[in-house]
Amino acid sequence: MKLTAKGFGAARLKAGETDKIFFDDDIPGFGLRVRAGGSRSWVFQYALGDKQRRMSLGSATPESFKSVKDADGRVKLGIREHAAQLHAKVKLGEDPAGDKTESRKRASDTFEAVAKKFLAAKKETTRPGTYTETERHILKHAKPLNGLQAAKISRRDIAELIGTIRTNSGPVAANRVRSTLSDFFGWAMSEGFDGIEDNPVLNTAKAEEVSRDRVLKDHELRAIWKHAGDDHHGAILKLMMLTGQRADEIASLRWPEITMATVPEKRVTDAIKLPAFDIDAIDLPAERTKNKRPHIVPLSKPAFAIVGAQTRRTNSDGSLREFVFGIGQQGFSGWSRCKERLDARIEKDLGKSLDHWRPHDLRRTMSTLMNDRLGILPHVVEAILNHVSSHQSGKSGVGGVYNRALYLRERVEALNLWADHLAWIVAADSNVTPLKRAEA
Repeated sequence: MKLTAKGFGAARLKAGETDKIFFDDDIPGFGLRVRAGGSRSWVFQYALGDKQRRMSLGSATPESFKSVKDADGRVKLGIREHAAQLHAKVKLGEDPAGDKTESRKRASDTFEAVAKKFLAAKKETTRPGTYTETERHILKHAKPLNGLQAAKISRRDIAELIGTIRTNSGPVAANRVRSTLSDFFGWAMSEGFDGIEDNPVLNTAKAEEVSRDRVLKDHELRAIWKHAGDDHHGAILKLMMLTGQRADEIASLRWPEITMATVPEKRVTDAIKLPAFDIDAIDLPAERTKNKRPHIVPLSKPAFAIVGAQTRRTNSDGSLREFVFGIGQQGFSGWSRCKERLDARIEKDLGKSLDHWRPHDLRRTMSTLMNDRLGILPHVVEAILNHVSSHQSGKSGVGGVYNRALYLRERVEALNLWADHLAWIVAADSNVTPLKRAEA
């Protein structure tokens, strides 16, 4: 029989039949499936090698013969035209049923779905701070891509997204998100996600960055210290001010990293030898530092007092929590929200806001003031900052790998001197609780 809008209703089951396909006389493989329960649906059946493949084409209604346009202007063929198109594909050696399954699979591989797998993989292989940045780039900045099929994201999609980020958050944020997205697509290709054959981030424009040289003024350091408070965010900022270490290194501080270190003896002359002594310190393993080198951070008395004021907490299962700061399974991560609140407190007190600053500026400020005001030798400052690649640090090359205590005595003296200077800056305002060095 010929399956038409007027004629397909004549297809009936005979007595005793429960399920039958009525095939069209003109289009091979095109059929109407009728079941005893009354359901009617279109099918397309064809041979693939020695196997029979069958596709369901939807419910059989008179309306299914009409070609219609959807809301996006795409044409949905009438059922006869659709079946004829499928037959033509089979004649060309294609596998329509396999293509449909593949398309459905690709459709489920949205950016959001693939991104979840990407983040899970990254969480196992990257430092906590790096992972936090990656997670923010994917979940916050790249959120407009969520509903798109990952395989269909184009260079234009990426360029428009990066342009929006550049406008709203600046060139640095745009470039960092761009790098994360490039990493995402490179990973997706290596994992074999269907249809992702190219990296659409390639050849998109990279924003021009201006290197930051922000050094905080004394009144700004004082305001930040005064209003930082004693919560985790405040304690982290104060430790950064006192030690000059990177934000993530302090935010993800672990209790086992707080230890004692021995400053080795030092021979000044043949007749004079300075004895070894122990200090309180943070011992950062290689996997926790940016340059992948272990690093000892001497703690001045005020810095150690801040660490000592933190409560050792337990996990939900009763085990001791590894991280000093933060909640959950990682260290502290609430930077943006807490900084907004800190800036608001400062603005309320001063009657105006500070010029834009970020936590990393504390590290640059300490370095600058140590060099300019305190006369601390550059190689000692560089060693404190763990700038291992710097020739001034003395830690480049093989010596830097093995001699973790290089300039340790000088670093202890420098950080104690800096703590005294910071205490003077903070105490310059009588309304600020002075930062005091404990008696030895």
